[in-house]
Amino acid sequence: MIEIKNLSKHFDSASRVDALQNVNLTVEDGDICGIIGMSGAGKSTLLRCISMLETPTEGSIEIDGKDIFSLKGRELLELRRQMGVVFQGYNLLMQRTIYKNIAFPLELVKTPKQELEKRVGELLELVGLSDKAQMYPAQLSGGQRQRVAIARALASNPKVLLCDEPTSALDPLTTRSILKLLQQINRTLGVTILIITHEIGVVRSICNRVAVIEAGSIAEQGKTEQVFANPQSQAAKQLLDTAF
Repeated sequence: MIEIKNLSKHFDSASRVDALQNVNLTVEDGDICGIIGMSGAGKSTLLRCISMLETPTEGSIEIDGKDIFSLKGRELLELRRQMGVVFQGYNLLMQRTIYKNIAFPLELVKTPKQELEKRVGELLELVGLSDKAQMYPAQLSGGQRQRVAIARALASNPKVLLCDEPTSALDPLTTRSILKLLQQINRTLGVTILIITHEIGVVRSICNRVAVIEAGSIAEQGKTEQVFANPQSQAAKQLLDTAF
């Protein structure tokens, strides 16, 4: 379970920017939770805090009851292995084959060769790219690259998969295939998925819960069908009006 308590993040430049303000959010094990909002609402900053790429100014983030920013050493390394991140821009290593991109996280922790080969083979099959193993990212379509990114994020058998706008650069048909893959991962592997997006259709398609973020704060959260059927916040109403 991910539990975010009173989370705030401030940036100091020429003037103070309150990127997140008193965010409270719980994501249960097995959820596919969507965090949705307009550009600049604070979605990506929140994801970066959860993935420990940013340190919050105030508040805490607990995963399975452990405050992630209080961990050190072996405990911190183990927690990082429990979180996979899928970035909007894929972030693949262009000079490495698809096989070696997926193998990269396993190489970093010196996984034995036989175990590494088995795991990479399983992931290639899972994402439907077994025949592309020796190709390079530049030879693949956008949807295929995103599948590689998902496979790489799953390499360490994470409990949680964090996805930052995973379909924003994809056409509708490819988007549906990626969302179907994420559903399959959630159902068959039991991975909890947190999706950052501005697309109502993505949340409606696969998320059982949704949190609407506006100006760095959670404006509304709950079961997806309930929030979309009867939105209570102005932010949710605006998103729905814009989508339809």
